Amino acid sequence: MALDDRKKQVLQAIVDDYVTTYEPVGSKALIERHDFTVSSATLRNEMAELERMGYIEKPHTSAGRIPSDKGYREYVNSLLKVDTLTEEEREEITDRVTDSVNEVTDLLRNATNALSEKTGYISLAMTPRFKDSYLSQLKILMIEPGKALVVVVLSAGVVKDRLVRIPNFITDAQMFDISTAVEHALSGMPLDEITLVTVASSLKGSKIPESLLNQVIFEAYTAIKQAERLDMYLEGEHRMLSLPDFHELSRARDLLGTLSKDGLVAGYVNEMESSKAQSGSKDTYMVRIGQEIALEGLSDCSFVTTTYNVGDTLSGNIGVIGPKRMEYSKVISQINFVRKVVNDEIRKLTE
Repeated sequence: MALDDRKKQVLQAIVDDYVTTYEPVGSKALIERHDFTVSSATLRNEMAELERMGYIEKPHTSAGRIPSDKGYREYVNSLLKVDTLTEEEREEITDRVTDSVNEVTDLLRNATNALSEKTGYISLAMTPRFKDSYLSQLKILMIEPGKALVVVVLSAGVVKDRLVRIPNFITDAQMFDISTAVEHALSGMPLDEITLVTVASSLKGSKIPESLLNQVIFEAYTAIKQAERLDMYLEGEHRMLSLPDFHELSRARDLLGTLSKDGLVAGYVNEMESSKAQSGSKDTYMVRIGQEIALEGLSDCSFVTTTYNVGDTLSGNIGVIGPKRMEYSKVISQINFVRKVVNDEIRKLTE
């Protein structure tokens, strides 16, 4: 059953007050803080009906009520008014996100730092999904005898590096020849088409002894394939733990335990992105609340994500994890603006 206007007003007031105070909300408080023209008794009746419908709930023995997951969902879907950032806020975010940026990874780290600081919650950013990306450059740099740094540059402008072991007797000149040959042969090739055979074929006819080549070939191949892996940058766990919502030890432990498994979180964000694509949603952001988040340890949280683009075929995600009573209007306005700044800056980096 749809909510009438008064019930919507009462629910919105309860959510707004609980977000601000972290205290269960009673009818007396609603009358004191809001412009309701009805009696306290009428408000109590409306609250009882909202509770019966599952939009609010009574915590323990408190006389007040707090929003349920269903109530937060109704608020986000129907009652939310997204903030408009001031020009000063926009300039501050832009300066922080674009500061000292030379590659996409710098940009994503800056974005997570800026979002966490502005929202007061946990923020994350994931590198683009590179399935359709191709190799742009490959450099193998001698660090010392027996060690080299393999630097892989992707078409998305993302740079990945890997420290590897190489034969002690290989020279700088030989390493340069290997690096140049592999880059020349594979530059422009999609990552998912690069195999150990293609890397080895790029060095066919080389005058370097095969005994020296084999290990370098394998390490170069491994570095290229690992460049496909999604990296996730996380910031702000300390800010989340300072909130009263997570002062309870078990909640804090569950949250940190899940966040420590970055592959698990990255996989879930990918699933969220796939479900959004399948639904045909045109929203620039997506919100998951409480029990909607299919990750243990995040049932007391809300998760807001958005997608940034790298060219026409690649995309990655930026997200904010906060308590269910997060300031949704503020978070959504900020994550949408960070998305715009990231998209604009990526265009500059990849032109």
